[in-house]
Amino acid sequence: MSSAAESERRAIEMRVAARQIFEHALAEASIDRAFERHVECERGVLRIREDLYDLSSYSRVLVIAIGKAAHTMLNSLEMQAGSRFEGIVTSSVQPPSQVRGFRYFHGGHPLPNGDSVRSAGAMLKSLRGLNATSLVIFLLSGGGSSICEKPIDDEISLDDLIATYRALVHSGAPIAEINTIRKHLSAVKGGRLAQAASSAQQVSLSVSDVPDNTPDALASGPTMPDSTSVEDCYRVAQKHNLLDQFPSSVRELFDRHALEETPKSDDPAFLRSRWWMLLSNQSLLEAAKAEALRHGFTVEIDNSCDDWDYMKAADYLLERLQSLKESHSRVCLISGGEVTVKVTNGGTGGRNQQFALACAQKIGGENITVLSAGTDGIDGNSPATGAIVDGTTLARARARGLSTEEHLRAFNAYPFFEAVGDAIVIGPTANNLRDFRLLLAY
Repeated sequence: MSSAAESERRAIEMRVAARQIFEHALAEASIDRAFERHVECERGVLRIREDLYDLSSYSRVLVIAIGKAAHTMLNSLEMQAGSRFEGIVTSSVQPPSQVRGFRYFHGGHPLPNGDSVRSAGAMLKSLRGLNATSLVIFLLSGGGSSICEKPIDDEISLDDLIATYRALVHSGAPIAEINTIRKHLSAVKGGRLAQAASSAQQVSLSVSDVPDNTPDALASGPTMPDSTSVEDCYRVAQKHNLLDQFPSSVRELFDRHALEETPKSDDPAFLRSRWWMLLSNQSLLEAAKAEALRHGFTVEIDNSCDDWDYMKAADYLLERLQSLKESHSRVCLISGGEVTVKVTNGGTGGRNQQFALACAQKIGGENITVLSAGTDGIDGNSPATGAIVDGTTLARARARGLSTEEHLRAFNAYPFFEAVGDAIVIGPTANNLRDFRLLLAY
């Protein structure tokens, strides 16, 4: 076999391995498997991780499901505990079927819509009607910030709310800072849903798309004490020059310093509250590591670049990969979390494809494969969840007259990857565990 043919064979092998590692990790970190491990119901006693709930002792059990994985989480709960609950579900994903006894809303993502506001209002009304003999089970997953939302001030219209979210999403700010502002502008975030249900016993089950050390950032923390403050909110807005981008109804609250503080850990709303993480980005990474080891790679996990600018992250991870390759012949570097992209005049794409395109520009001709993908199945405003690139991507693009520089500058990565066949399209996964980056070298 010629050296060129051998190089092509090995490049294909690496691309196949990258896809297999990613798909295996998604399957192992599925919501159904997490509920099978951590939730069960026997003789009317519901076990959630280490807690037991005698369902017969409650006058009412209400389930509130919020986020991209809301339908999957509710279905998994019913699979483990039976069809015994009632409640409200809001998700940006259409349900394959509806569970009897539940009200359904189709909230917006990444921008809220009318159902986002209607679902929040319905939840607040139901939660305020609970008493000390009630149990509320919150099922929380990524995307909940926009999917369920009600402004703290009635003067903020839906159009103003959407404009505010658009400014935040495109600001380039890390998700934790974006959520700091969302919490203080919301009637349901930053512990305010828990506050509405303060009379009841509460337990929250989370499928997390936020850093493991900031659990109250998930869906902007509707059921948890808020670790951020009003002063943090004002600081973030100033740091990212957001006030001029906000509509007047929101800007006026900042100008007057009129935002109210969110409930903290000493609030009575949390006296009968419990919180359990069922899945997180780390669950995904550990599953990927096990599969990469099975493929014969030397594996390291490096999450240093979480919330870094995508170009800085690309430089760092590729340099880290080369360093690993100096002492091992077949290496795999896994990285979780999210990179940031400050979009100006954006085309079609997302942060994973933008990161992958930046990598493609740097690895032309090298024996390196890079996969970057979201775990929810959708990257930005594109139909892809991410992309896989290698040392041949640049040459294949040039043969089609495509410029990586132009597509990077225009934030228009998806048409590039669609043209060269490097886009990863899997459709919505009904799960969300942050992003996944995989770098292979041989």
